[in-house]
Amino acid sequence: MHAPIGNFDSATPAPDRLDELTAPVADAVRRWHGSVPADRILYVDTDPQWADTSVFVEHYGRDLLEQSANCVVVAGKRGSVTTLAACVVLSTTRADVNGVVRRHLGARKVSFASMDTATGETGMEYGGITPVGLPADWPVLVDPAVVDLPYVLVGSGRRRGKLLVPGKAFAELPGAVLLEGLGVA
Repeated sequence: MHAPIGNFDSATPAPDRLDELTAPVADAVRRWHGSVPADRILYVDTDPQWADTSVFVEHYGRDLLEQSANCVVVAGKRGSVTTLAACVVLSTTRADVNGVVRRHLGARKVSFASMDTATGETGMEYGGITPVGLPADWPVLVDPAVVDLPYVLVGSGRRRGKLLVPGKAFAELPGAVLLEGLGVA
């Protein structure tokens, strides 16, 4: 199948490539429901050495920068309570962690989660964390600009491979909250 974005050799419906996904991502694809059918989520095989966004777009095409999103895990703290959440923003922006995210989580302080926390709590590889398959009780904060794109390139849960996801599907993820101003230039 031809990929709807990017210059990939092929794109395969994610339900046909569950063996390439981490367990939480594969489970999320298996249980997928909503207005976007699971077979519209596509898997593209990519080299893990090019997993980080800046290097990835240099290798697979600069046009992908405008069609890619990053998923970062943050930890909001208020007293002795820590809330983990994910932020999904376009790759051309950064998450407003100290403003929009902090206020939404009702936290005094928000920081990026450590690599050990992010990978341990998600069951995904660092550099491949995706909003598909995150713990069900986590808020998944999504910039509306991500939802507005026809397709978005995101991690697959591993450093090898990426998912191409219809933008509107991000609004239907478990725990999804659209937050205006989340992604800032």
